Amino acid sequence: MKFRRLRRELPSLNLTPLIDIVFLLLIFFMVTTTFSRETRLLVSLPEAGGVAQAEQESIEVLVTRDGNYAINGRKLINAEVSSLVRGLELESGGDLSRSVVLVADAEVRHQAVVSAMEAIGLAGFNHLSIATREALEETIN
Repeated sequence: MKFRRLRRELPSLNLTPLIDIVFLLLIFFMVTTTFSRETRLLVSLPEAGGVAQAEQESIEVLVTRDGNYAINGRKLINAEVSSLVRGLELESGGDLSRSVVLVADAEVRHQAVVSAMEAIGLAGFNHLSIATREALEETIN
């Protein structure tokens, strides 16, 4: 008895669904990826327990508890960012290489400190230090 041989077709792979899935994954990763933002100000935070750096001519911006500003001990007429920018420009005399020391009260609202940092950046300064006091060590009795 002679059996008839069945012709088998070679298996083929349909790539269309695979390409669709790859494109969906690509779109998903493009949409959900977070990108880092570069800051305009270089903030160098001094160590609370470190040794003080050598004094150089710097501009001191003071943020009081109620959110007002003072530059090198002189109070500004209002707490607007534009006033702080103008005061920094006048105090620096156009020398943007000077460093700015930001001294903020511990009880001041965060918005006042951020506004001061924004004004320092708008004035064109690149060197900002935030003043801290040395941490007190607690003794255990």
